[in-house]
Amino acid sequence: MLFNNRLTRMLGVKYPIIQGAFGWPETGTSKLAIPVLEAGGQGILTTICYKNPDEFQEDLRKAKQATDKPVAVNFTIMKGSKYDNDFHKEFVKIALNEGIKTAFTSAYDGSYIGNIFKKEGSNWIHKCATIKHGISIAQKGADAVVIVGLEGTGFKSKEQNTTLINMTTARKLIKVPLIAAGGIGDANGFVAALAMGASGIYMGTSFMATKEFQIAEKYKDKIVKQDILDSEYSRKIYFQEHGGTHSLASGVIDSIPSVKEYMETMIKETENIMIRFREWGMID
Repeated sequence: MLFNNRLTRMLGVKYPIIQGAFGWPETGTSKLAIPVLEAGGQGILTTICYKNPDEFQEDLRKAKQATDKPVAVNFTIMKGSKYDNDFHKEFVKIALNEGIKTAFTSAYDGSYIGNIFKKEGSNWIHKCATIKHGISIAQKGADAVVIVGLEGTGFKSKEQNTTLINMTTARKLIKVPLIAAGGIGDANGFVAALAMGASGIYMGTSFMATKEFQIAEKYKDKIVKQDILDSEYSRKIYFQEHGGTHSLASGVIDSIPSVKEYMETMIKETENIMIRFREWGMID
């Protein structure tokens, strides 16, 4: 019952843990999504990882054959780039034809694509970086909203807040389920996000540091060995100097497990925290 909430029921997954949508070649594919799904989380295929729609369709069918869990698809929309709504038209058609029940959109306003899915009876979840955009996209029909805190990686906004402020403040302003992202990497962060009002968590860096993630081992080692007190690293995180990097979740990552091992540890430790809360009389 601990993880049975609006978000898990919407997605059809066991745990409200969502794999980040990775946009580099080979990263946001079935090679990661399948083990995440099999471990009880929400695995995602990201359209911009693929060379063309045919490659996407082939990998989507591979994922559907490998697991009976509900695969989701992310559409990253970048205004002024080739990754606009027109770019995604064929990907959207394939996803719908293949029976995808949850579509994620990210970056620019995803309402055009999101509402296509909603009209077909599918869920639409949008990822944004500010509470302001979260409110706006919820008003446009999003079924849930991911808000990325300053602790996360990716593009930054002058209006961006920390994960703590995002969840506690947005919970009062947004009625649909909220998903916390930015700096979350262990059970303590997971429980904290739920306590702040999130219905689930969305993690990128934590899944990058797994055996199945398709990058060179030296980059995974860099996450494990990262000194989060390093001033240059802090500048990269908070001001995006010298390009992007992994998030502050690296502070709680000290190994490179399989996805299955990582998820099992996360759930076990989360349940242990909740048991302690009951013993201390903090919850019933």
